[in-house]
Amino acid sequence: MRLTIAAVGRLKAGPEKTLYDSYAKRIGWPLTLREVEERRPLSAAERMAREADLLLAACPAGATLVALDRRGKTLDSDSLAVWIGGRRDAGIGDLAFLIGGADGHPDPLLKRCALQLSFGPMTFPHMLARILLIEQLYRAQQILAGHPYHRA
Repeated sequence: MRLTIAAVGRLKAGPEKTLYDSYAKRIGWPLTLREVEERRPLSAAERMAREADLLLAACPAGATLVALDRRGKTLDSDSLAVWIGGRRDAGIGDLAFLIGGADGHPDPLLKRCALQLSFGPMTFPHMLARILLIEQLYRAQQILAGHPYHRA
């Protein structure tokens, strides 16, 4: 199974990028980060629609989509690992995680996703959401492998 993280915005050099890269190196599944940006001055609705188009274009064709969205399901780490493992075991080739911009994802994009995932009711900076996501992907990998990292 191949993983793609498609995210609005660019992660610049600094502690967030260092931490992201640290977890990315630990993941055994092929992993790609695709960053997209819309720089034109657009209304919030137009920007959300444009960012959705850019995110979808950044994903492999036929990928199973997961949107990070504040209105999504909150899963504990074990449940997320089981969900990912189920996709892996079903022969899903590509799993793509979508991190939207400041205004989130539009409903048409959310309806295309197999899972809408929330890290809870708190608001996190989008760059920090990448770190939370990649750590949880690493943790899921370790849970599925029976490694004690999850219990430490």
